Amino acid sequence: MTAGGAAGEGSGAVGSPEPAGMRHPTGDRPAAALDADRLARVALTWIAEPDNRSVFSLVKQHGAVGALTLLREGGAPEEALRQTVAARLSAGDPLAVAAEAMERADRLGARLVTPADDEWPWPVADLRRLVLAGSTRRVDRETAPPLCFWVRGGHPLAETLDRSVAVVGARAATGYGLHVSTELAYGLAERGWTVVSGGAFGIDAAAHRGALTAGGLTVSVLACGLDRPYPTGNTALFDRIADTGLLVSEWIPGADPLRPRFLIRNRVIAAATRGSVLVEATARSGATQTMHRALAIARPAMVVPGPVTSTMSVGAHELLRQHPEARLVISPAQVLEEVGRIGGDLAPPVRGPARVRDQLDDESTMVLEALPRRGVRGVDDIAARSGVGARTALRKLALLEELGLVSRRGDGYALSPPLTRQEP
Repeated sequence: MTAGGAAGEGSGAVGSPEPAGMRHPTGDRPAAALDADRLARVALTWIAEPDNRSVFSLVKQHGAVGALTLLREGGAPEEALRQTVAARLSAGDPLAVAAEAMERADRLGARLVTPADDEWPWPVADLRRLVLAGSTRRVDRETAPPLCFWVRGGHPLAETLDRSVAVVGARAATGYGLHVSTELAYGLAERGWTVVSGGAFGIDAAAHRGALTAGGLTVSVLACGLDRPYPTGNTALFDRIADTGLLVSEWIPGADPLRPRFLIRNRVIAAATRGSVLVEATARSGATQTMHRALAIARPAMVVPGPVTSTMSVGAHELLRQHPEARLVISPAQVLEEVGRIGGDLAPPVRGPARVRDQLDDESTMVLEALPRRGVRGVDDIAARSGVGARTALRKLALLEELGLVSRRGDGYALSPPLTRQEP
């Protein structure tokens, strides 16, 4: 099969190995052709940002090598892309840049993953249908699946993402948000799920650390080169993730963490996972953009509620108001109920602690309520106050005594002392 179909056409269910008919075994193509395809994909992500829909379409039509040749010859289908390509070409030869990137990645211990590889995460193909209505920004209107990924870490990318949940939120998180994020990630990792986030300060870092503490897998999707993960204050955390999980990026080694790239990156977090959880977010938060992208491609979107008095909860609560399909969650079990197997990952219903009096029938409850908080009351008085016959009152009092809720005192009954009663 030629490279023309290697950019994620078609769609498969989330977590499936790949869409039907989209397999690209290495043995089907000469090594030279595969190398040329890989170099061309790297060059294309340097010529234009990785989410460029026009470039993706050209790769579908002509293959990565053909698309690169067309763009270098000025054949971009639109003026904006032609200008972008011209500006990049003035800075260097795309294939030389790609070759240098491959060498830098090799020195870093990173690898390039393309749709020709077994570890390609096919659910990202759903990004071909991502369109955010009502937005005028190009990053919202023109989105496309990735052409390739740079990966640092020993685990296979597709397998690691097959059972994964994104946990995202505010950088300036509150103590509440950090606690919830850590606990959620710990619980998910403990249950064998990969925790995916963006490596930022606040909620992202707390999620990564929660998964690491549980001894589970975590993936950080970066908006820059793998050799300069951002923010630099989390360098030690990124090293831990690379040692036990994965660092992933669409940008070549050495690429800067430019502001627009974070929104481009967010679409991968939304598409590569089974669902996304928003812990805290202000009214204008990049984390809510991840959730909008998840909703746009029909991924489960979940929100942890916060204090209504906190500005860090405004964005999260507004997402719940605007999108009825978004679900409120408060525990790892509820998250897995949304993203797990149908009927296989149901969260237990939320109940208060069991009390002995919950077992009582209506008449027994009325008899118990007829007893005074202090002191003793006779059977006839209890029967009158509870509205039951004297014989019924005696039977119910015997049951309540057996349960430890009342005790006989002379000719009457009294409530058992709190220290000896069998209820909270």
